[in-house]
Amino acid sequence: MSLAVTSDNTLGAGARTKLNGFAQILRDNGFVVGLAEIRDALMILASGDAVRPSRLRPSLRTLFCSRQSDWEKFDELFDAWWLKRGMKSATRISGAPQNSPPGLQSQTTGQRGFGESDQADHVERGEGSEVSETGKSKREGASRTELLSKTDFRHLTQPEDLAQAHQLAERLAKSMRARLTRRMHARRSGQRLDLRRTIHRSIAHGGTPLELIRRKRKDKPLRLVVLLDASGSMNLYSAVFLRFMHGVLDSFREAEAFVFHTRLIHISPALKERDPQRAMERMSLLAQGTGGGTRIGESLATFNRWHAKRCIHSRTCVMIVSDGYDTGPAESLGVEMQALRRRCRRIAWLNPMIGWQGYAPEAAGMKAALPHLDLFAPAHNLESLQALEPYLARI
Repeated sequence: MSLAVTSDNTLGAGARTKLNGFAQILRDNGFVVGLAEIRDALMILASGDAVRPSRLRPSLRTLFCSRQSDWEKFDELFDAWWLKRGMKSATRISGAPQNSPPGLQSQTTGQRGFGESDQADHVERGEGSEVSETGKSKREGASRTELLSKTDFRHLTQPEDLAQAHQLAERLAKSMRARLTRRMHARRSGQRLDLRRTIHRSIAHGGTPLELIRRKRKDKPLRLVVLLDASGSMNLYSAVFLRFMHGVLDSFREAEAFVFHTRLIHISPALKERDPQRAMERMSLLAQGTGGGTRIGESLATFNRWHAKRCIHSRTCVMIVSDGYDTGPAESLGVEMQALRRRCRRIAWLNPMIGWQGYAPEAAGMKAALPHLDLFAPAHNLESLQALEPYLARI
């Protein structure tokens, strides 16, 4: 069933119909195409990129392709639908009708849509899309990591994509850990000059400061406490973030980790495993019962009552990873956030939905938590996780 799309009136009905048909073919072939992607595609068409398919192809490829398998199939489907090349085989795969809607009409009168045959000579493959002997484009291989780093975790439906995302999350965490560790060592070694004691000591040498006295810093290490939402609404994000968390928490001399859904579970013992796979298996055993509802307020109450005194001191950053949907009363969440705010140095809330187009924190629980936060940031892809490094370095 094709999605109904409303868009800019400057595009004719034929353009919208043809784009809807192309979106349906992509869905039939396993692409993730929603209303947001259709809306962006209509904006591309309205911008003038529809005049020539050589300009439209790379734009739509970048928009619709979120996995390696998408990149492999896109050019064939594009040629079949827009240029009517190989349409018979393409429609047999997708189940779409062979009679495509009329070609796109240009915004300016007198210009023809590129569904017509005389435009086919201008078709070019996107820059850098030469196909190697293995059948994979050179550009695809070079940009694979970059593509995955920008892809929302909820769009990683293929097992090979998820496995590579887990590996990239671990690699990203290790590189961040190395840089954060260097910064912490430099911070501890950079002792400040004690001017008063230096002048006092120089009196014995006629006022010449032959010896510089430095202040000894009290080394109170930063402590990081992570509370990860493992409820059903976070299933598509929690696994990748657990892998990232396992890698980055090792850079902190003091770190604690918990997961919560309808109850709070302490998973720090699992993080001591050096092997990521064994760590994930232990965390899964400890966190049995995940994937149901979410009671964030009750879980924070448990943390504040039984764990906060042991886990939190004046240099503690509490990081909560959740979409903010709480099945309990919002007032309870607000009270517990206020109590947590009084104990720790900073509170960061990472919400994957911030990365969604048009998102606003309208959930009652999220609204109750916002006044108590120092950072409210996305955590929907690897790029957003990498952006956390400057924040962690400043704590």
